[in-house]
Amino acid sequence: MLDSFDLALLDAVQRDDSRTAESLAGEVPLSASAIARRLRRLRADGSIARTIALISPKLIEHRLRALVFIELSEHANLSGKTALQERLGRAPEVQFCYETTGEHDLLALLDCASMAQFNELCDALLTADSTVRRYETAFVKREVKFAPFVELRDSA
Repeated sequence: MLDSFDLALLDAVQRDDSRTAESLAGEVPLSASAIARRLRRLRADGSIARTIALISPKLIEHRLRALVFIELSEHANLSGKTALQERLGRAPEVQFCYETTGEHDLLALLDCASMAQFNELCDALLTADSTVRRYETAFVKREVKFAPFVELRDSA
């Protein structure tokens, strides 16, 4: 069970995991050694799944990014749906994929170097699959906000 100190640490390291235990002690009222122990435990138990670096939007401003809304066939079976989701999960160009409610069944964000790569990817992942009834695409013009953080302290 996570306590309020764990939640405060998780909130802090979501925004900057490079901070030292000493630095975190200024925000979370624990000693640096207690913070280091808790962070090791949170990593070991999977509460911190991985540490990544978020690159500057300037480095990707010339890339083609597309939100793809995928509608499955009325006759799509569970194995076809699972196979499609696994293909999307393995494709490095797919930055996220969510199963959704409403008119569309899946929503994926694709990041490609060019329109040619995007077309090839859609042909390989979506067009050739009878599980996919149709898909719609909205191209990203600019990133307004990207904040993949979840406030845990106030939600417990």
